[in-house]
Amino acid sequence: MFDAIVIGAGPAGANAAILLSENGLKTALIDEQRDAGGQVWRAKSESILEASITDAGEQGDALRDRLKSSNVITKFNCRVWHIERLENGHWLLSVVGGVEKKLITKALIIATGAQERVIPVPGWTLPGVFGLAGATAIFKEHMMAPKRRTIVAGNGPLLFYVASETLSLGGRVSAVISINSRTDWLKSLPAMLSNPSLIWQGLKWIFTLNKNRIPIYWQHAVKSVEGENMVDGVTICKVDQNWAPVEGTDQYIHGENLCYGQGLMPAVEATHLAGADHHYDEKLGGWVPTIDQWGRTSVAGLYACGDNAGIYGALAAPIRGSLAAQAVCEDAGINIDRKAEIKKLKVAIKFGLAATALTIPRSGLEALITGETEVCRCEGITRQEIDFEIKTGAQSPNAIKSGTRCGMGPCGGRYCMDSVALITQHRTKKSREEIGLPTARPPLRPVTIDDISDDLDYDDLPIPGVSPL
Repeated sequence: MFDAIVIGAGPAGANAAILLSENGLKTALIDEQRDAGGQVWRAKSESILEASITDAGEQGDALRDRLKSSNVITKFNCRVWHIERLENGHWLLSVVGGVEKKLITKALIIATGAQERVIPVPGWTLPGVFGLAGATAIFKEHMMAPKRRTIVAGNGPLLFYVASETLSLGGRVSAVISINSRTDWLKSLPAMLSNPSLIWQGLKWIFTLNKNRIPIYWQHAVKSVEGENMVDGVTICKVDQNWAPVEGTDQYIHGENLCYGQGLMPAVEATHLAGADHHYDEKLGGWVPTIDQWGRTSVAGLYACGDNAGIYGALAAPIRGSLAAQAVCEDAGINIDRKAEIKKLKVAIKFGLAATALTIPRSGLEALITGETEVCRCEGITRQEIDFEIKTGAQSPNAIKSGTRCGMGPCGGRYCMDSVALITQHRTKKSREEIGLPTARPPLRPVTIDDISDDLDYDDLPIPGVSPL
């Protein structure tokens, strides 16, 4: 039995766990990775002997050092696949990867971070296509970049980081395809000036690209990924203000890899499964749990912090973790004061909202998803099949899932449901709130039957003897 369990060891979750432990609560921290840091402060692979010093690296190392010197019980390489609320209000977590398969806690903080938004286009499932966030994970942990020519496409700040980092790690970049226009960036600049150091970092990324004569195609999108058995290049086109393709502007760019993505969405599967109320807020990245300023959800004993509670970024994450820890302590009758951090949080939020604004999907994106495009890659469901379901009466993710199996594969709909909602919104003219979220079901992540089944000794089974003839 724990006083508190935190799911997610990124800047928000790990910081919350440390503060809870410092205030006398028996606390466990669970994460699928091998160490704390999350995606932004990701720990380097043990095979990396030497790496250049970066702010993210130093902050991640400092967090891991604090965690190791704390009384937090860490459970790394551990996956939560089910969350249940018991009759007494406590939480039962089903896990794989650890010694125990069941964990019970009085308070549960969910800090599962964000996940990628990838708008499917023809050829997006070819070998050689990486998500932008997936590419950053490889860069930070393994310090490796594709050696073949890489095209970087999508929107938001990750676009220029991935392109610049590919070059610094010895890779080659054919082009950068930004669906944002220069005007989009100029509109976000005043809010981003709340953190000049990050603005300066972004300018250095773009300077690096210009120095290496990498073409940047502003207000363009990938229309299709070309190739038979692997990426051979992309066809791009100019887009209008709603990000819809402009006819007659197609051009081909050669490259053997594509790093591709349209920003981040809150990873809300865990809070949804735990029964918290959610609402749709495009400024926060999409569906988010409804919380107070401390991170309390609509369910007693359940808290959320970090990007899964709204995309505010790494600057805000540690502060949000501190505030969630304060809420847990206060609800347990322990008074700690982190209220001074609310002012710092407001500054961090200003920058985070400006960055997220660059990735808010616009209505024209659905036109990039052609009828033959696989929307659900797990089940091989095309847009044609989804359109047919909507035409014949399906008005919700659950109805579309029932008729097509879209979202029933190993990813559980994490990669396809946002695209399905975008298509549904276009076809039905309903809002995202009206369309709703699909029903939350376990497992939260893919697990094997061996992992979740109990050990069985066949000799203990009450099997009767052979029946007489």
